[in-house]
Amino acid sequence: MKFAGKLAATAGLAVALFLNAAEDVSAKNFKMAVGDAHGSAQHALGEKFVELFEAKTGGKHTAKMFLNGQLGSEQDTVNEAAIGTLDFSILAINNITPFSPTVGVFTLPYVILSLEDAEKLTQGEIGQELVDNTLRDAGVRIVGWTYTGFRVLTNSKKPIKTLEDLDGVVVRVPKNEIMIDTYKSWGINPTPMAWSETFTALQQKVVDGQDNPYLTVHSMKFYEVQKYVTAIRYIFSIEPLIVSEAVFQDMDEDVQKAVIEAGKEATLHSANHLRESEAAIREDLLAKGMQIDEPADGEKEWIEKATTAVWPKYYDSIGGVDKLNTVLTSLGRDPVKE
Repeated sequence: MKFAGKLAATAGLAVALFLNAAEDVSAKNFKMAVGDAHGSAQHALGEKFVELFEAKTGGKHTAKMFLNGQLGSEQDTVNEAAIGTLDFSILAINNITPFSPTVGVFTLPYVILSLEDAEKLTQGEIGQELVDNTLRDAGVRIVGWTYTGFRVLTNSKKPIKTLEDLDGVVVRVPKNEIMIDTYKSWGINPTPMAWSETFTALQQKVVDGQDNPYLTVHSMKFYEVQKYVTAIRYIFSIEPLIVSEAVFQDMDEDVQKAVIEAGKEATLHSANHLRESEAAIREDLLAKGMQIDEPADGEKEWIEKATTAVWPKYYDSIGGVDKLNTVLTSLGRDPVKE
C-alpha cells in the first residue's frame, strides 16, 4: 500500500508538472519599445502598464520595456507593430500622424492648452474616434495615453524670447510636417531628425536646439548639452501606448481585456504623474544650470503666426475644418471661420 501510495503521489506530481509546463508554454513576455529614457513620462506609463497587466493576468503574462529607442526609431516601431513583429510601443503622437493623418489634430499648434484639455480629448469621444482611425489606417491600436506636458524650446546658443531671437539657431524637430511648418511660420527652417540621433547631434553642435517637455529634457539629460529654455506652449506632448493589432487579435479574450483595462488605468496614472512631478523637475533643471525664460508678450506673436499659417494647411488631412471646430468647441473655445 505504501508503494502504491508513493506511485500515485509520483503520478500526481508528474501530471501537475505537465500542466504547469503547458501553462508556461502559453505564457508570454511581450516586447515594449519606449522612445525615452528611464525616469521619463513614457517610462512611468510603461512601468505602470506592465505592473497592472501582470496583476490582471495573474502573473501569467508580462512585458519587457526597451528604453531609449533600443528597438528602433519611433516611426519604425509603428511599422513593426503594424506587421506584428513588435508587440507594444510608446511613442510621441507626431510619429503616428504620418500613418494616420487625422491624429494630427492633436499636434496642431496651440490646440491643446492644458493637461485638462489633453485628458478631455483623449479620454472622450474624439479620442475614441482617433483610436478607431489609427486602427484602420496603421494597423495598431492605441490602448493608453502618456501626458508629458508642453514642448518647451531648448538651445545651447542664447536666450530666446522673441521670434527674432530664433534667427541663426538650428532647431531639430521630428520628421513631422505640422511641426516643421510651425517653425517655418516663425521664420526658420528646422532640421528634421530621428529621436535616436538627437542627443548626439546636440552634443556635437550639429543642431543648436530642440523642443520637448520638461520631463523629457530631464530624463534625457539634455541639461548636459543645452543651456537655455524658452517656455513656449505650442504643443502639449501626448504619447500613446500602441499594441500591434495582429498581436492583439491573437490574444485570448481575457488577455485583451487585461490590456485594455491596464491601458486605461495607466493613462490616469500618467496624468497624476505629470501633476506631481513637473514643477519639481523644472526646479531641478534650474539647479543644474539651465536658464528658463518666458516668451515675450505672452507668446502672442508665436500663436498668431502658427495658427494663421499652419491650421488651414492641415484642415483636409485632419478631416476638415469641422473636425478642428469640434475639438475647439468641446474645449469651450470659439470655432474658426474659413
